[in-house]
Amino acid sequence: MDISKTIAQMKQDPDFAPNVGMVLVHNGVVRGWSRKDGSDIEQIDIRCDQAKAEEICRQVEQMPGIYKIAMEARSGRMKPGDDVLFLVVAGDIRENVKPALAILLDRIKAEAVTKKEYFGEDVA
Repeated sequence: MDISKTIAQMKQDPDFAPNVGMVLVHNGVVRGWSRKDGSDIEQIDIRCDQAKAEEICRQVEQMPGIYKIAMEARSGRMKPGDDVLFLVVAGDIRENVKPALAILLDRIKAEAVTKKEYFGEDVA
């Protein structure tokens, strides 16, 4: 996802300016270490259920003040530094947009994403 291009496309909609006062962006990147124990990660295999992630986006878009959500979730074998998840949440005020982004991110990670970490000895 080209984040600047995505936001520019949102702004082309005549309803954007009257409804949007904030756009928040999440760019998830593969970490070089495991949250479990801090071990160095060589690679990670990530799978995203796109249909489930899109459904979550539609649900969060119904929250008060949320104008539009754009999402790109990548799947496959990746290495530290690779982009994994892009979220763009546009809405009226920060009191609505900030929690919407947090809920969206947490739900996608919990409900639509599975992953397997590969450490030095596991990499094929």
